[in-house]
Amino acid sequence: MAGRSVEEFAAPLTVAWQLTNRCGARCIACCEESGPDRAWRDELTRGEALELAGRIADAGIPYVVFGGGEPLSVAHCWELFEQLASAGVTLKLETDGHHIDAAAAQRLARGSVRCVQIAVDGATAATHERVRPGSSFAGAIAAIECLRASGLAPQFVFVPNRFNLAEAVAAYELAARLGCEAFVTGPMMRIGRAAAAWDEIACDAADWCSTVAALSERAGALASTTRLCVYPMDILEEMRARLESPQAMLLIVPNGKVKLLNALPFVAADVRRDSLQRAWCAYREAWRSPAVSEFIAACCAQPALLRHANETWPLTPTGSQARQRELY
Repeated sequence: MAGRSVEEFAAPLTVAWQLTNRCGARCIACCEESGPDRAWRDELTRGEALELAGRIADAGIPYVVFGGGEPLSVAHCWELFEQLASAGVTLKLETDGHHIDAAAAQRLARGSVRCVQIAVDGATAATHERVRPGSSFAGAIAAIECLRASGLAPQFVFVPNRFNLAEAVAAYELAARLGCEAFVTGPMMRIGRAAAAWDEIACDAADWCSTVAALSERAGALASTTRLCVYPMDILEEMRARLESPQAMLLIVPNGKVKLLNALPFVAADVRRDSLQRAWCAYREAWRSPAVSEFIAACCAQPALLRHANETWPLTPTGSQARQRELY
């Protein structure tokens, strides 16, 4: 289906579902500004989440990506995984690995989990724990080893910044030794906590380009089965690209609001009141809103506006215009 317009799909191909904004760490580059005390007060309840999972399965949506916050910190996450897996929905999990022991790894392997991404932001404990305060390097590595022992080859996710860039090649080598399916990296996203501290933590663009070249050279030399995956766009490039060609994906944040992209504050629908079909129609319509295109243009001119990414603005003529007046 590559190359087809989002308008041609009767339903989304993917739901990206942020179960909670709570996490055990306070990563300096966190897109969502998550943390131990950062759960939203109105996050979906267990009953609401299970009902939504049923609707996703009934709609025939083939793929669900669970993120957060830390999705495995939500007590009912396993019920959601099992409900969706039993309906034939393929799952992806984005996690810091803290909650994955041998039993959890085997449980994931028995389900329909296609991909588990483990965040590891360094080749050493000192670096990883400097940029991911509250996270455990040893725990992340142990989670990868448990998943490998259970027959799942996880992906190693590395977010580059000023403090860990020098370890990027060593981190790829570590991922290869661990038998990871892929080493996933790309430009740090200028949203969330990263946007707030951008001048202090962002690496130099030229240094990033040099690092990508070094990674490519090392991956070729190792001839490892661990794929090197470098996302080609920064967040401003992605916003422009998605405006031109939106993804066939609904992003559901912890309180059930449906957003267009994690970098955009606009809410198109609310699964607490809207059907998934209505949410899908509203999502597609929202990408044509002048408020969205104007905000993206404004962010390209003034990247500091990306500080609004994690907000949830109602996308109505009155509400969006009021927000635009505040911004300018």
